[in-house]
Amino acid sequence: NHHHIHFLATVDPTTLPLIRLCIPFHPATMSPQSLLLAILAIAPYSASAFAPVTPYTSKTSTTTTQLQMAEEIKAAPMVTGEQLETMLQEWDTPLVVDAYATWCGPCLLMSPEFEAAAKDLEGKVRFVKLDTDLEPQMAGRLGIMGLPTLLFLDKNDDMEAVEQGKAPMAVLKERIEGALRKDSIVDLANYHFFGGPMPTQLS
Repeated sequence: NHHHIHFLATVDPTTLPLIRLCIPFHPATMSPQSLLLAILAIAPYSASAFAPVTPYTSKTSTTTTQLQMAEEIKAAPMVTGEQLETMLQEWDTPLVVDAYATWCGPCLLMSPEFEAAAKDLEGKVRFVKLDTDLEPQMAGRLGIMGLPTLLFLDKNDDMEAVEQGKAPMAVLKERIEGALRKDSIVDLANYHFFGGPMPTQLS
């Protein structure tokens, strides 16, 4: 009829294994002083035995923050449907949207090509990525049927029609379904936005 007190002492995993101490005692015979001595006996095994444990969420939060920071410095960052809606109303530069999904193989293959094209035209054309799984409503509004889909959008020059509500602010110059290489993306952007030659072959 013995009872047991279990103490879990956390230690450096590179030096010692996790220590679990089991101390048998009988409540009628063990004094509070003896119990205190038993507890203190654990201390030499680990300097951090009774240190507060850092919540796991803090590590997750740190990782999320790091990912967000990495996303912010990309030439072609990921945007939400709400952010894209704002871009379609407040124009400063032409816009290319990569509608993709994380499970889509061709999307993953095109991702570095899209980023490279964005760096090539940085300051001239805005490149953004829209995760269609996270933003199904916006994907539906844009009529995304296949993945990846590239949308080349520019500001509507007919401001009178826009102001009268007869035309949208954004004009879709071209829709491309399927993965493209960087050079083809750049050529299409130059053609639609800057009067460059029409690409004769896309790859």
